[in-house]
Amino acid sequence: MGEEKRELYNSIVEAVRSCRACPLHRLRTNAVPGEGNLEAKVMFVGEAPGRSEDEQGRPFVGAAGQLLNELLLRAGLRRENVYITNVVKCRPPNNRTPTEEEVAACVGFLRQEIALVRPKVIVALGNTAGSTIMGLAGRQWRGVTAERGRKAKVTVEGVEVIVVPTYHPAAALYRPDLKELLADDIAEAAREASAQGTRRTLLDFMGG
Repeated sequence: MGEEKRELYNSIVEAVRSCRACPLHRLRTNAVPGEGNLEAKVMFVGEAPGRSEDEQGRPFVGAAGQLLNELLLRAGLRRENVYITNVVKCRPPNNRTPTEEEVAACVGFLRQEIALVRPKVIVALGNTAGSTIMGLAGRQWRGVTAERGRKAKVTVEGVEVIVVPTYHPAAALYRPDLKELLADDIAEAAREASAQGTRRTLLDFMGG
């Protein structure tokens, strides 16, 4: 199973790197596929790559990524044990918000990643991630300020997940007051994933 999963992941990576579905491919240095543990209980989904990510071809490696790494450690999570990706895999000009057309052209990759990893918890980092994931689940999105602090149990690509909406780490760099809120949400995601992993069913008790 592990080898087959790795092969499927590699096929997604190659498809991302060769994608020309929207005009962003003309501007990129590198497309940025998701990365991490393919058996991760927690998946982090951001908006789109920034300059550092475009240069290195890896998600969350710039200043926002450094903050995310710090908050992962605070929550008892290791980066290598989670899966990190973005809704859009190529950097929009000047780090602007991706357009609806760009999201629509790219969202198939995110759907494949969710179906492959099958996380227990998805942390939606910012408005683009939140609206996209909740849209895939057929749920309404009212904006990150309204949704933050309201976990939702949904089904995406046949996978039952707890969605934890929160702010993007980049927002917390510009507004330090958001850092602790983001830290709290990541800690809550870690607790939720741990509970999902240890929850016993009636059948467990019946089996003695």
